[in-house]
Amino acid sequence: MQNGYYQVTAAMVTQFEQLNITANNLANVNTSGFKRDSVVIGDFERLYQTKRDELEHKNHTEKAAKFFNRSINRVPSIVENVTDFSAGVIKQTGNQLDFALRGGDLFFAVDTPNGVRLTQQSSFLVNSEGVLTTKDGLKILPSDFQSTQNREIKIPKDSPITVDDSGHIKAGSDDLGALFIGRVKELKEVKKEGENLYTLKDMDKNLVAMNQGNFLQQGYVVMSNVNAVKEMTSLIETNRLVEMYQKVMTSHMDELNRDAITKLATTRA
Repeated sequence: MQNGYYQVTAAMVTQFEQLNITANNLANVNTSGFKRDSVVIGDFERLYQTKRDELEHKNHTEKAAKFFNRSINRVPSIVENVTDFSAGVIKQTGNQLDFALRGGDLFFAVDTPNGVRLTQQSSFLVNSEGVLTTKDGLKILPSDFQSTQNREIKIPKDSPITVDDSGHIKAGSDDLGALFIGRVKELKEVKKEGENLYTLKDMDKNLVAMNQGNFLQQGYVVMSNVNAVKEMTSLIETNRLVEMYQKVMTSHMDELNRDAITKLATTRA
């Protein structure tokens, strides 16, 4: 059994995942509101030590020792996927429907077919029905959506609007309500769901509505927090690791196997 081969294979698979994450970060370097992803790489021994108390065999027993194969205890594995919610650069656009949030832990709420989701998108539209939506057509939820049946914000056609730093919207002297702006207590509970949307575990407990304060800036967008130079450096380093692991795998399969076969085939007089 070539344990080294399996260890290198696992390491290469881990680096493939790292490549996918880095490539996606680079692809979204100009996406408004995008947050950089990364992975935490651990090893089998750490995963085992974390989970062993949940196993049916008690620690320090013969059965537990047999369960734990120490020949692969240093195999790299993806321990956790992490999203960096640090705030991106705020860029002026002059568009009255661009609303930049001041803070990486602040979110808008949107109505989706799968329920309420969070977003940090900055650019919005008004659809044919006069409802404020994301560019994907999802309705932006108002500040009172949790306590009422109101699930949309109506914007008068061809009417200039102003939004204060708390998210309250006016068209001239008419009050149109307010955008829901929420602060997440535990960002580790926020998970990406594609298209700049996020799910949140225990939303009722973990999301606090912010009604007054300096949270929003109209006419600006929040850019991605991806640093293109750092991501390119990471991409190059990961590619080199993959090439190195590939060479080690080739050595195991070709050179070591050939050497072993040659020695086994040699007989002494």
